[in-house]
Amino acid sequence: MMVVIALEEHTASAAATPERRVLHTTRGNGHGGIVRLMSPSDLGERLKPFVFLDLFEAAGDAIGAMPVHPHSGIATITVLTEGDVRFDDPDAGRGTIAYGGFEWMRAGGGVWHGQEMSRGTTSRIRGFQLWIALPPELENGSVESFFVEAQRVPQIGPARVILGEYEHVRSPVAAPDGINYLLVTLKAGERWTYSPPRGHSVAFVAVAAGTIDVGSPLRAGDMAVFDKEGVMTFRASTSEAATFVVGSAIAHPHDLVLGRYSVHSSAEALILGEQKIEALRAMRPQIVAAQREQFVPIFKGR
Repeated sequence: MMVVIALEEHTASAAATPERRVLHTTRGNGHGGIVRLMSPSDLGERLKPFVFLDLFEAAGDAIGAMPVHPHSGIATITVLTEGDVRFDDPDAGRGTIAYGGFEWMRAGGGVWHGQEMSRGTTSRIRGFQLWIALPPELENGSVESFFVEAQRVPQIGPARVILGEYEHVRSPVAAPDGINYLLVTLKAGERWTYSPPRGHSVAFVAVAAGTIDVGSPLRAGDMAVFDKEGVMTFRASTSEAATFVVGSAIAHPHDLVLGRYSVHSSAEALILGEQKIEALRAMRPQIVAAQREQFVPIFKGR
């Protein structure tokens, strides 16, 4: 007989709210140890402000091989689901990012980055990197970078609140309003229902390990896009635990204007971002000049 461990619903109305349908699933495109699940030129247009998602897996020392590279107009969120890495940052100090912790980097008007993290204690790492498109008032604004260790990330039930607020539990990062991003691990056979806040018409899930059922099975490496309304119920396989990320948000109402390494809401904002990136490169040639030609654009821009 199959045994299902059910978590208490967080809202009394959840049982009466219809389930969101899965509209689309993908396994993305593989590039070595990186699987590109979403880019701004494909699912990112449908799921904005979520515009980019990579599932990565690599040897622990690969993290130090990342070349310095630029961004503007976005924020990046890097979450580990297995293993750990060290960070050493002039502003954030030193520490370790492992399961439940993350890096938040708001590129704003332009930044070069890529060598703030190094090998930790584990031989392999696995996780997700998500990009969100910033609203016009932030897309050419100041740069912000935080490394948030696991003990500082609040948890409700099986979910860690990486971005946003869920059931009165708030992320330590001041991300733009209207965006939730959760890291979840369910025990074998466990069930969990997520009720997105009002107005969150955009929603997705991506699986790092194990298998979950959302009306149909999703296994490690799968990403699913949900309908606009209702709750989402996730059930882990009875044979193993499952780890995944869930995002929900108010839809980003602006166009996505793409550069080589930037996402903005207008051509004018993109020009400002690219000008700032070039100005920074000129100021720090010993760091970034040799890396410029090594950087391969990771989505279809202009």
